[in-house]
Amino acid sequence: MATAQLMVGLDLTIMNIALPSAQRSLHMSDPTRQWVITAFALCYGSLLLLGGRLSNLLGRRNALLIGTIGFAVASAVGGAAPNSGTLLGARALQGVFGALMTPSVLASLAAAFPTPAERGKAFGVYGTVMGSSSGLGVMLGGVLTEYLNWRWCMFVNLPIAALAGAGVLYAVRTAPRVPGTRVDVVGAVLATAGMAAVVLGFSRAEVDGWGAAVTVGSLVGGAVLLAVFLLVQRRVAAPLLPLRILRDRRRAASYVSVLSLAVGMFATLFFLTFYLQDVLRYSPVKAGMAFLPLTAGLMAGVRTVSKLLARTPVRVLLGPGLLTLAVGVGLLGLLHVDSGYWTRVFPVFLLVGLGTGWVLITANSTATLNAGADSATAGALVMTSQQIGASLGTALLSTVAGTAAASYHRSHHAATAAMATVHGLNVASIGAAGGLVVAALGVMVLAGQ
Repeated sequence: MATAQLMVGLDLTIMNIALPSAQRSLHMSDPTRQWVITAFALCYGSLLLLGGRLSNLLGRRNALLIGTIGFAVASAVGGAAPNSGTLLGARALQGVFGALMTPSVLASLAAAFPTPAERGKAFGVYGTVMGSSSGLGVMLGGVLTEYLNWRWCMFVNLPIAALAGAGVLYAVRTAPRVPGTRVDVVGAVLATAGMAAVVLGFSRAEVDGWGAAVTVGSLVGGAVLLAVFLLVQRRVAAPLLPLRILRDRRRAASYVSVLSLAVGMFATLFFLTFYLQDVLRYSPVKAGMAFLPLTAGLMAGVRTVSKLLARTPVRVLLGPGLLTLAVGVGLLGLLHVDSGYWTRVFPVFLLVGLGTGWVLITANSTATLNAGADSATAGALVMTSQQIGASLGTALLSTVAGTAAASYHRSHHAATAAMATVHGLNVASIGAAGGLVVAALGVMVLAGQ
């Protein structure tokens, strides 16, 4: 299960460092380049709820195999892409098959490890892999791009898919299809279109600005479609999203915590990728290796929480996890142009990793706990929250950073571009840290006892 999800997690970030090389190779324009990232996030984030329902319809084992094989084929097509259109289509298909895989992974884990002690260990492994995959994606993308070719950022999924597929065949039992499962077609269309519009709006805000027609239109349209979707779910016999899932306060707190986590974590990864390469002048490989402490912190967080999960209230785990992340993100506000890695950057990676591991394992385990036939959908909502948070965090905080940098440059005539960039990063990071503190307090109240 962890290996299958690793493949999805890696592809959220592995193409980031490879983008300049891919752009030159395929002669992409700057606006088209952004869609290499957006196409994957758009299809993955918008189809997760439908993927959860299809997991019940097909059976978890079949959904995993179809998703794994489809992801591998899409990766092969993308790696061999002769033009930008083929690459963008392949990235979109990766998102489609990833959205089928993830809910099945979480539902399979929930079914295979029902006892608290085993559940903590199983979700500890999953949390380590999922949480560290973004940092590993950046690191692997740098190594493959510098020493091989950007195309290997796609081809690398083939051996991972082979290993995951063999593992599914060997270890995952054939689960019966959930009886009476039907696909809510109207709900599927509304949810997919609404989520796609929201993710698109946040993604375009970073490029076109918050006042652009495509940004405003996408966000407003997405909000309207999702509101209609919730109304429809109250009236249909077999809803795509049974609203009873959201009535559990601890489960709802898990979704809010993951959304908040993603805002801070993905914005931090985005900022530090540029800080290490553009300000400190690290090579792609060195920048990728600099992310290793993120994984170390995450493993420490997962190891700690997996022992506490069975006997500790959810709010006691989620709140401190978000506060730890807030401290890490807040430390970015202290960075300077000449800051040393070990004194200023290393602690950020360590604390962000620690808080991420702390929150992810708790949220994923809590969301699928006692969900029964709704396990796949409940698990899909965790990743949906993460995708919304990642899109929102990157777009919102990039805009804040860009605005602050431009203002600083205008008011400090002697300032270099690097100084202005770092100032913008400082302002956005402090704002994000404050938001995470508020989120932590809200989550602890929402989760109750």
